[in-house]
Order: sequence, then structure tokens, then C-alpha cells
Amino acid sequence: MDNWNPKPLDPGLLTLHRRGTGKPLVLVHCLGQSWRFWDVLDPLMDRNELIACNLPGHHDTPLPGHQYGAPELTEQLRAVALREGLAKFHLMGISLGGSIAQHFAGTYPDMVDKLVLADCTPRYDDESRANWPLRAAAARRDGVPSLIPFLMQVFFTKESIDQNGPNVRHVRETFEACDGEGYALACETLAMLDAREQTKKITAPTLILYGSNERQSFKDAAKWMHETIKGSHLLEVPLAGHASVRERPEFVVQHLRAFLD
Repeated sequence: MDNWNPKPLDPGLLTLHRRGTGKPLVLVHCLGQSWRFWDVLDPLMDRNELIACNLPGHHDTPLPGHQYGAPELTEQLRAVALREGLAKFHLMGISLGGSIAQHFAGTYPDMVDKLVLADCTPRYDDESRANWPLRAAAARRDGVPSLIPFLMQVFFTKESIDQNGPNVRHVRETFEACDGEGYALACETLAMLDAREQTKKITAPTLILYGSNERQSFKDAAKWMHETIKGSHLLEVPLAGHASVRERPEFVVQHLRAFLD
């Protein structure tokens, strides 16, 4: 991307939402969503403190006013964690959040106890990298709602979309409320993402999740991460698309309980 000019992110812009008791589990949401994406993991609050925030330009986190990449997001997360007294914690991310989690865990391995990577990649293929600036332009020009028909087909199976249950409605409504510039800046982050070297440095026990209906490029990425991260576990979430955690929360919670104990 010719106009790429990332700058540091202010950790003071992030507000952490902390709920539950037990071992801290820091959660990083996907593009266009908010910290509320993780409400489906509330059953874990009896054993874990769920800690989440909103990415730049999403929900209650202000627009940063400039571009940023995975290194800037990693440094912002580290600063906020240390500010909040989180020296070591479990870390989980999905999609964009999973890419950030990979970069963070490889950069600061001593801060991550256990790692969960859901429906994500360390680097998008060349076709996707070329498409991210186009999606950013569409979000700026027409708003995120213009992208929703496509996004919902990616995030959920057709059966879930047809049922239009509360998890599907939540994701759609959050997309509708998402700031176009905040979405666009995150698209540009994904266009430039390359966390492969950081992924190779991950030492935390790692669980890699992906939806059974996920696109092939993400399945290939999950396989690569599994082969690259020593001792990692690979798990397919049945009857799920890109938003596997939100589409099949009972299945995911069951396996998170076993993995995080």
C-alpha cells in the first residue's frame, strides 16, 4: 500500500472492561465489532476474569487520527496491560484480534500464559491484501452498513443467517453502528499485516480454532500456525463460519474450559 504511514497508538485511549474472577483472560475482538462480541463467553466468568476493550475507532475507543499496524497495536496492548497490573495473562483473539494476539504473543512471550487464536491468519494472501484497501474505500465512501450483506455471509453459515438468532442480530447491529473511518483504518492494518516471524516465536500453549465453513485461506492459515507453533492444538468448530465463537458459543466455551484449566 503506497500511502502506508503507521504511527504509535496512545494507550490512554483504551478503556478495559473487566468482569468475573480468576485467571485473567484478555480478549481482542474482530474488525467492525466491539468488546461485547465476547459476551457469549460469560459462562467462563466463574473461573476467569474476562478483560476486553475496543480497537481504535471502534465503539467507545476514539479514532486515532492516523494509520497503525500490528506492531503499534501490540505496544498499545502491552502498555495498557502493564497499566492495569496484568503482568501475565491468557490471551484470545478472533480474526483481526487473533492476528494481534499472535503478534503480541511472539513479541512478548513472557506475558502470555495460554493463547487462543480463532479464525485468523498471520498474513493474508496477495489477493486479500489487494482487496483490503478497496474495502476501506467503500467503508469511507458508503459506510460499513453497505458491506453488511457480504460480511454476514462470511461471518455466519446460511442456516444461522436464516434463523436470525440473537448472536447474528448482535453482529449485524454492531456492524451497522461501526464508524466508517475506524473500519477503514483497521482494513489498512490488515492489508499490511505480517506476523509470521512473531508466530514462530510463540512459546505459550496454544489452541487454534476455525469454523468448519471458514474460507480455505483461513483453514490453510490455521494449519500453518499449528505446524509452526510447537505443541499447539487445532480444533474445527462445527457448523460455523468466520465468527465461530459467536455462532457456536457452547462448543467453544466447553473447549476453552478444558484448555484454560
